[in-house]
Amino acid sequence: MNRTAVLALILAALPAAGLTATAQGSLSQPAAGVDMKSAPSSFRDLAKRLMPAVVNISTEQALAAPLPTFPEGSPAERFNDYFGRDGGAEMQGSLGSGFVISADGFIVTNDHVIEQADTITITFSSGRELQAKLVGRDKDTDIAVLKVNSRSPLPFVEMANSDLAEVGDWVIAIGNPLGFGGSVSAGIISATGRDLNAGRSDNFIQTDAAINQGNSGGPLFNLAGQVVGVNTAIISQSGGSIGLGFSVPSNSVKRISQQLIKEGRVRRPWLGVNVQDADAALIKAYRAKGLTGVIITRISDDSPAKTAKLEVGDLILTIDGKSIGGVREMTRMLSEKAIGKPVKLSVVRDGRARDVNITLTELKEDDEDAAAATPDTAANSNDLGAELAPVDDDMRRRYGIPKDISGVVVSSVSPRGRAYNKLRRADVIVEVNFQTVSTVTQTLEKVKAAMANPSQPVLIRVKRRGETGGWFDQFISIEVTK
Repeated sequence: MNRTAVLALILAALPAAGLTATAQGSLSQPAAGVDMKSAPSSFRDLAKRLMPAVVNISTEQALAAPLPTFPEGSPAERFNDYFGRDGGAEMQGSLGSGFVISADGFIVTNDHVIEQADTITITFSSGRELQAKLVGRDKDTDIAVLKVNSRSPLPFVEMANSDLAEVGDWVIAIGNPLGFGGSVSAGIISATGRDLNAGRSDNFIQTDAAINQGNSGGPLFNLAGQVVGVNTAIISQSGGSIGLGFSVPSNSVKRISQQLIKEGRVRRPWLGVNVQDADAALIKAYRAKGLTGVIITRISDDSPAKTAKLEVGDLILTIDGKSIGGVREMTRMLSEKAIGKPVKLSVVRDGRARDVNITLTELKEDDEDAAAATPDTAANSNDLGAELAPVDDDMRRRYGIPKDISGVVVSSVSPRGRAYNKLRRADVIVEVNFQTVSTVTQTLEKVKAAMANPSQPVLIRVKRRGETGGWFDQFISIEVTK
């Protein structure tokens, strides 16, 4: 058994209880008297009524080049059958799950289920098979929409409001694990808002309902028979379920699938900044209130942020009045905003709060709202406990400092100093408490003056070299008392 934990992609779908199903209507209308909080005595009726809207998905893809066959009459000819070589194109396939979201045949599944497929076959619980065509796909959320044509309306299910899903709620899944179609499992929501570093806007629902390979693309249902999530991934040492399954929330699925159906692609809003997480100490150094936010470290040219005259160093606390928990939450929040419509940012600059209205534009392939938040360690005297030096030609050659960067360079950091684990070797200090510095003496004077107020951290802005060689802004708070 592989002892290394792996992220195995999978999805599953499950129905809800006490529903009325017709071949022409939604299966997600809860019957009267359904208790959404208590565990049902059985999931039998739930599964039976939702099963018609959950489908198995099989795909085939022709390999780039067919395998060669041994010549007829040659001694090795008998191996053609053994290796399955008949001279035609070799095919490979995959299995997954999905669910119908409209009577006219739109189906939601995972992108990785149908990736590179030449043919997609949909199998219903009745055994009926239909060929599907791809409507659109989104790699970032791993969501795809398919379409089948049917002479009669198809049974379908509806999306829940996943923002209302709570830890401990019962959920069920129906899917096609390892080819066992129509499999049902039950469990609870174990957590919400999980980040698996799988995409820009991870916000997974975690469940302990058993989902395995082949469940990919199927729905996770609440007890009202509504889809609360699309099962997408598991964490496992063996590749099988150990009770750590993850689903894309239905609100994200709804938004993505609607765009795919309407336009065949997903249009994402773009602000045009790089940001770093701001903790309580940094926010205090900004003389602001709150515990979380983000600090702008780079602004792209010709971006909405540039047009709105945001500046590097701005501390963003809220978007449309809602607090920002960090870089990834900001990314998720912006992804849900409309392109071409203004959003209001609450910003702190130079210790003063202000509101900035920004109209988001569409994210292009070469644009990226990226995070530049990296915890750093570094290597010794003075109030900082760091050795500083002027940025002269020798230092520029030694550390590769560009000519357009001025300030003082950090040559070492003492492990016993205040700046340990804050500043690091080769950092160029450019500001202390929003005031520009250009010499070592000036920097130390401003640090000493700032430390006269023990209740207020010292805010230092540095230029830092990244792993790829580029330089970016980093904001650091140094506590006065130690």
